[in-house]
Amino acid sequence: MTVSARAALAALAIVLLPAALAAQKPAAPKAAAQKRTAADDTVKVAGPINLAPRTKGSASAPVTVYEMSDFQCPYCRRHAIQTFPELERDYIATGKVRWVFVNFPLTQLHANAAPAAEVAMCSGKQGKFWEVHDLIFRNQATWSPLKEPGQYFLTFADSAGLDRAALQKCLASRETIDEIEQDAVGSVRSGATSTPTFYIEGGLLEGAQPAPVFRQVLDSIHAAKSGAKR
Repeated sequence: MTVSARAALAALAIVLLPAALAAQKPAAPKAAAQKRTAADDTVKVAGPINLAPRTKGSASAPVTVYEMSDFQCPYCRRHAIQTFPELERDYIATGKVRWVFVNFPLTQLHANAAPAAEVAMCSGKQGKFWEVHDLIFRNQATWSPLKEPGQYFLTFADSAGLDRAALQKCLASRETIDEIEQDAVGSVRSGATSTPTFYIEGGLLEGAQPAPVFRQVLDSIHAAKSGAKR
């Protein structure tokens, strides 16, 4: 990494990420022509975790960001609604960045965070993780105070074009809960203590930072990695 990239990271108080989440980071290619495969989206924690349904961007993007997030967290909502669309347009859609969502429900603070994560993960099994991710965050104020949000979450099936019966079956069996728990354990072991927290190529960036902060970090790392390949 160049001096400018290190300075940008230091100025933003990014701390080094321990190995717990680093194990999920795809290894750097041995040659420029080498590309990641679908197997690179599967990592081992307590069991295999398939990251592909909750990943956006090219597998060959030089920068990978892991977002550790809580669906009931208002700051996570701010990031998802206000900041992420700009980052997606300028970095993910252009092939510069690959973005992975990691579940980190703070259940001691947010009673409905884990159920919301289950809905998103079950939707991911139908290829609709990101559509439901957006619906959950946009409607956070409606479902967040509910004692039993399950029925409300099921209304997302029609909005996202999901097979409602399949969604209900997945939720009833709680087949995604282990994966969510593994995400959360990995987040804690990484040193993340709040949401949202972002793992960006070897460091943690905490909080719902505005787009210019992300731009400074992503541009610096992208330039450093691009320069190293020349």
